Parts: sequence; structure tokens; C-alpha cells
Amino acid sequence: MSDQMTVGVGAGAAHLGVDRVVDLGPLHPAAHGAYRLRLAVSGPADDPVITSATPLVGHLHRGAEKLFEVRDYRQILALANRHDWLAAFCNEMAVAMAVERMLGMTVPDRASWLRTAFCELNHALALVVFLAPVAEAGGRGPRHVAARDGLVRARESVQRVLEEAAGGRIHFMANRVGGLREDVPAGWRDGVRAALDVVARGLDAARSVTVSDGDFRHRHRGLGVLTTGAALRLGVTGPAGRAAGVDLDLRRDDPGPAHAELGVTPRLGTRGDALDRVECMLDDADQALRLVRSCLDRLPPGPVNLRLPKAVKPPEGSVYVWTEAPLGVTGVHLVSRGDRTPWRLKLRTPSFNNVQALSPLLVGCRVADLPTVLASFAVVVGDIDR
Repeated sequence: MSDQMTVGVGAGAAHLGVDRVVDLGPLHPAAHGAYRLRLAVSGPADDPVITSATPLVGHLHRGAEKLFEVRDYRQILALANRHDWLAAFCNEMAVAMAVERMLGMTVPDRASWLRTAFCELNHALALVVFLAPVAEAGGRGPRHVAARDGLVRARESVQRVLEEAAGGRIHFMANRVGGLREDVPAGWRDGVRAALDVVARGLDAARSVTVSDGDFRHRHRGLGVLTTGAALRLGVTGPAGRAAGVDLDLRRDDPGPAHAELGVTPRLGTRGDALDRVECMLDDADQALRLVRSCLDRLPPGPVNLRLPKAVKPPEGSVYVWTEAPLGVTGVHLVSRGDRTPWRLKLRTPSFNNVQALSPLLVGCRVADLPTVLASFAVVVGDIDR
């Protein structure tokens, strides 16, 4: 008879490994964030199989939504980019767009195109971070190590051009109500094109050791399956949702002015397994590069922001704004009573929904495959412990 046991799996900022400890213990409030994944496994001790998985979130609830309510509309953007450090620009832009919609404000064309370029750079930045461990998990040979290192260089190249434009390495704070804080520096577009070439080479190397490799395809086909029905019930979006057959991409289905002109054609999976998710992430990253190049080629002249009054006071009412962040749909429900601070600001973050899908997805997976499956599913802890 197979042995039965329960293990706790800690997934924090730097590790996705298996830790055979039931209780992770207290978490310090200054920690980056953590969630607990309780697994029931059966089978031999050297190669157990997962029979049930229960994500336990809320270990570090930061009360972000309440913090918005005691800051004015200029200050809240500093909080918005801290939920998902890999999608900081997309998060702050979503909040800025909600305030702008309540004010009936239309941002300048140049700001709209630059925002789109920044968002797509943010997509590429986030996706290469998750593709790096997937590439290395495919094997331990020189090609796999080179692919991982290429993706690390790709991430740094994108991080560098974003930092040049915004001044911040992680928390960009580039958005303002009414557009962007400032224009991009001279020569920035040439630097972005060079960075995109680095990312393209990294993606080619990653593709060669993953979806184009016969052994990788054989080992990951049918691994960690998420059906279309389960994805819809759980609200899974982004590359993980599209890999499961959920045909939703807000850049195509509810686009902003720039995305409407560029055209977005997302890839849809048919199996919903780890292989489909990796293919969708690679396709999303490729598409992000194409969209950034198009934005740079069509970037119009003009101002990048609007002049605001000393006190920003949206009229009484409510609005809901959603955008396509790297890992799925980010939504902002803003309620105003005509004051300088929001009366209510509710966040819909993609990882908070997506993490629930680990329950059906992990059943039947070997514990040894857990790091690859988790990396292919792409969940950010800060997005959960909001």
C-alpha cells in the first residue's frame, strides 16, 4: 500500500522548491510575501504523486485597498505598482486610467502610445522571468544553462531601458493622472530596439530547449492540465487562461487607442497543460516585442501629460477599468464621493484568481515536476497577499 503524507510547499520571492514542513511558521511583516500550498501526496517516498492541492493565501495581508482610501489621487499611484513588482507599470496605469475616466479626461496621443510601449515592455519583462526556470528545468546541459542566462540578460536589458525612461528600477512611478510624468530621454528609442534584439535572442534560445525540443514536449505534454471549464469557473486569465482555451485578451477585446491600431492576435491552447502554457508565454513575449517596435515606429510628437489643478477631485460616482497585465486581467473599481481621496478602491489582481487553479491543476503531477509546473503557471506572490 502506498504511503500517505502531507507536505507544505513554500513559494516566496526566491524559491519554488519542496519543503516537507507542515507549518511554515509566523511571517515577519517586512517579508516580501508568501503563500502556503498544502499538498497530499501518495506513492514511493523517492517519487511521490500529488493527490490533492490546497492553496492557502492571506499569510501577509497588506491592507492595500484601505491604504488607497487615505491618500489623494496623486499619491495612490505609488501604491498601485507594488502589488506585482513584475507588472508595476501596468498596475499604476490601470489606477490612473480609472481616475482619468471619472474626470472625463483624454490623455495626449504621445502619452497613450508611450503607455502602450511601456506596458508591452512590462509584458516581456515579466514573461522572461518565468521562462528562465522553465528553460533550465528542461535539462542540465550547456544549452539549457545558456538559455537561462540569455533570458536573465533579456530581463536586465528591458529593466535598463525602463529605468532610463522612468528613473526607477522596480517601482517606475512613470504614470500620472493625465498621462506620464515626463517624456522619454533623447536616444531612448534606439536603446529600446537594441534591448528588444537581446530579448529576441533569449526567447529563441529558450524555445530551442523547450517547445522545439522533442524530449521537453514529451515530458510536459499532459502535465498539469487545466480545462477550459475550470479556468472559466475560477476566473483564470492571461497566458494561463489562453493556454486552457479561454479566448480573452483585453488588448484585442477592449483595446486602448494604440492597441486598437496595432492589432493583437493571442495564441490559444488546446490541451491546457504545461506545454501549452509555455507556448503561450513564448508567443505573448514575441508579440510584446512586435508591439513595442510598432509603437516606436509610430510614436507621435506632442506633450505627454495634461495640466492638473492643485486638488484632483473626481465627481461622485463609480467606474470600473480593466487592462491586460502580463499574467492576466487587472481590474480597478473606483468609487468617489467628490473628495480628494477615493471612498473605495477595489483591486482585481490576476494572481489572486489564478492561484486557485492550482487545486485541480496539480492533481496527478509528480512532486519532482512541481517547480516546472508552477513556473509555467506564472503566479506572483505580491499579487496574492495584497
